[in-house]
Amino acid sequence: MKVIIGSDHGGFSLKEILRVHLIDQSYDVVDVGTFSKDACDYPDIVTKFGQEFPEKSDYKGILLCGSGQGVCIMANRMEGMRAVLCRTPDDAHMSRRHNDANVCCLGGRVTSSEEAIKIVDIFLTEHFMGGRHARRVAKIDSYLGSVPWTSTPIGIFTVMSVVALSAFAYELVLKEKLYAFFKSLFM
Repeated sequence: MKVIIGSDHGGFSLKEILRVHLIDQSYDVVDVGTFSKDACDYPDIVTKFGQEFPEKSDYKGILLCGSGQGVCIMANRMEGMRAVLCRTPDDAHMSRRHNDANVCCLGGRVTSSEEAIKIVDIFLTEHFMGGRHARRVAKIDSYLGSVPWTSTPIGIFTVMSVVALSAFAYELVLKEKLYAFFKSLFM
């Protein structure tokens, strides 16, 4: 099984421990960074992670930041990902069995390496139960697949706001330039 792993600086040390553990367990590991403890932004790492994470695959992913929350929020905005924040082995167990989660998010500053290894081992080996849970997961996937964020009320508002502000700024610049031009002609 291919496992994609990534972290920001807050999860870097734990990511390295997990990466070695996964390689020792014969997983095919793709590390998207970060590759040092230097500060970086987790949305950038999750975006790189998403580029490696093919839609409709059996890949699993592990994302880490200081708390696990930031990468989880970002991952759930990426198509094809069902990310969960796992604090305990039971979280990993239930998220796989009931939610068919495919990305496990961990907090590098709040999860011990021993606990993280237990969580990841369960997450990668547990199977989805299907049944009534499959119906629920299908509803999530159909909603996410059919409604791009720009079609949601907040998305429409955001796009319209950006367009309106851009037009307003352009108009101000244009007016300022025209005013300066005419002023130079008559003064």
